[in-house]
Amino acid sequence: MRWSLIRVSLAVTAMVVIAFAVPLGLVVKELARDRALTNAERQAAAVAPALAITTDRAPLDRALATTQAGAENRIAVLVPASDGVPAVDLGTHHAPRADLDRAARRGEAATVRVPGGYALLRPTAVSTTTAVVEVFVPSADVTRGVATAWMVLAGVGLALIIGSVAIADRLGARMIRPAVRLAGAAHRLGEGELEVRVPEDGPGELRAAAAAFNAMADRVVRLLANERELAADLSHRLRTPLTVLRLNAASLGDGPAADQTRAAVAQLEREVDQIIRTAREQRAPVTAATGCDAAEVIRERMAFWSALAEDEGRSVSTAGADRPARVPVGRAELAAALDAMLGNVFRHTPEGTAFAVDVHSSDDAVIVLVSDAGPGVADPDAAVRRGHGDGGQGSTGLGLDIVRRVAESTGGDVAVGRSVLGGAEIRVYLARRPPTPPARAASLRRPSRHA
Repeated sequence: MRWSLIRVSLAVTAMVVIAFAVPLGLVVKELARDRALTNAERQAAAVAPALAITTDRAPLDRALATTQAGAENRIAVLVPASDGVPAVDLGTHHAPRADLDRAARRGEAATVRVPGGYALLRPTAVSTTTAVVEVFVPSADVTRGVATAWMVLAGVGLALIIGSVAIADRLGARMIRPAVRLAGAAHRLGEGELEVRVPEDGPGELRAAAAAFNAMADRVVRLLANERELAADLSHRLRTPLTVLRLNAASLGDGPAADQTRAAVAQLEREVDQIIRTAREQRAPVTAATGCDAAEVIRERMAFWSALAEDEGRSVSTAGADRPARVPVGRAELAAALDAMLGNVFRHTPEGTAFAVDVHSSDDAVIVLVSDAGPGVADPDAAVRRGHGDGGQGSTGLGLDIVRRVAESTGGDVAVGRSVLGGAEIRVYLARRPPTPPARAASLRRPSRHA
């Protein structure tokens, strides 16, 4: 496109320059010729008064010498003989004698092309005949200044062409640069660089194309991240039935069949962990949800986990789940977060370890506490960071990450600390609306535990 613009500009400017420069050059040439002939006409007219007075050779010779053309030996006079008066021929003639006689006979001025220039023939009436004054105009006088004028015209035309090409090149570069960036960004996006974007500048059409490309790239990133996150979340939700399988497999006793079952469950857990680690490399934020009753979800999930806890001899208590507690979180997301926290209890504490789930509701927020009587968390900060991808020691790290994203989607947060049971405590703060600092500080007070 850039070279096309340059070629078009070059062609148009060249045609304009030719259309104006050629006629101007011809006009300049014609003006120079007219100027030289007009000057010769004045030289010839200067001799006419002397011819009107006398046709004697001596006075006429003096009159010719006083003119510029006479001083340069470029003027001549022919007075034909008549009535016994002899002819007078002064100066050097350049025109043929036939042209001189014709001019004298007709009495009309004429310009004759002669070797080396032009001869201006001007008839002048004398007493008994017609004299002819001839002024020779060299070719140098006819073309004087023409070459310089043509060079000036050519220089101006060339400057106009170069200037138009430079302007077209700059305009083309300004138009091409956004298009090149857009093409390069599209190529890089196709190669997998999902973070590539292009600045929205240049002509209006290219700005619109850049905006559409950026919107498309953002959409692609969101779709891919949502697919990965969906795969990770679904895989993590498999942890719940896997936990049941692992507990049941542990109670099968000894034997080849039991060992194969436990090995299969362990292999399945490893494959699920690998899917989670691979899928969560890029995560999308939790999408806005219509909301649900947190107390209802907790009661439903506790009914499931209580059966497993009874099989392992774990003591379970729930507090605050008997009153409605609406939160701006989808039911499936909240259930996945609760399963992640309770699954960690079963996974990382020995059998027989007690745990509890407390719900504290206020006008500003709902707080969910999951506590256990296990060994606790040696480094709570590291456990929270692992939720962002540390994933060490047999954990993918996605469990707390699911909980975190659910909490942060409401403007809340997650904290890990020491529980009143002596083990770990995970506090999930789900904001109902943007809290003020005093209201939030009051809502963070630990609720009393009920049996």
